[in-house]
Amino acid sequence: MKKFALIGAAGYIAPRHMQAIKHVEADLVAALDPNDSVGIIDSHFPDASFFTEFERFDRHIDKLRRAGEGVNYISICSPNYLHDSHMRFALRSGADAICEKPLVLNPWNIDGLLEVEKDTGRKVNTILQLRVHPAIVALKEKVKSTQNSKKYEVDLTYITSRGKWYLQSWKGDTKKSGGIASNIGVHFFDMLHFIFGDLQENIVHHMTDTKAAGYLEYESARVRWFLSVDIEDVPAEVRATGQRTFRSITVNGEEIEFSGGFTELHNRSYEEILAGRGFGLEENRTAIATVSHIRNATVVGLQGDYHPFLKEQ
Repeated sequence: MKKFALIGAAGYIAPRHMQAIKHVEADLVAALDPNDSVGIIDSHFPDASFFTEFERFDRHIDKLRRAGEGVNYISICSPNYLHDSHMRFALRSGADAICEKPLVLNPWNIDGLLEVEKDTGRKVNTILQLRVHPAIVALKEKVKSTQNSKKYEVDLTYITSRGKWYLQSWKGDTKKSGGIASNIGVHFFDMLHFIFGDLQENIVHHMTDTKAAGYLEYESARVRWFLSVDIEDVPAEVRATGQRTFRSITVNGEEIEFSGGFTELHNRSYEEILAGRGFGLEENRTAIATVSHIRNATVVGLQGDYHPFLKEQ
């Protein structure tokens, strides 16, 4: 039975990792979070040791390693800006890392982690869950098998409304979260690269703390994208049904349906990682470079090929 530790046990995404650890019939032996509201652990691994201080967690993991009972994997669900440090800790503790998105905030952080991998002989795995979604895999195969002289026309719209707490949390601090493109969009940008090839152009049309939009051109696609955490951006007819989220991807005007099966994607990701088929550091480079550029780019405004939702801003 593989042994896991978890960093960031009190956050939104941590339960999916606990479920995935149980799904692959592994054991969670230790967890860390400065917040002690982690009763969810009892539903999965009630015998796991728990720490609110990193120093004590570090000592515990080291004692296990020295006793020949070290963990095989450390899953990382901490705030984005801590991912780099926590992956380094995992590798130096003799474990492989499983890190939530975004892997890091800047592409040069990947280079440093590659060095630590080389030094330790351990591996970083990342949760790029859309790469294992059946509908996305099918679209990738369709694009690969179809010889088109023209690039696909793609519109990506993702609105996941958040309350007033959002901007008061670390997620509202660009230095900690990387901004909205990193925080809610990076796995979509990875998906676009995964399906349509290398990125060739990256233009930002709009950028605020709560929404962003722009244009991306890949080998096989021209993409207009719009991301938001503002409920006012959810189309009125959708809001009228009580929904606070709107997600749409169209390819040449045809909607790609991939809303189902999201709750199982972490399980599938863990299966692939334990089988030695996890997505590593280099697989993340294009998406991380994309969001890093978006964060630092000059906003050009409403010119060129911009997303239709911007007309309503």
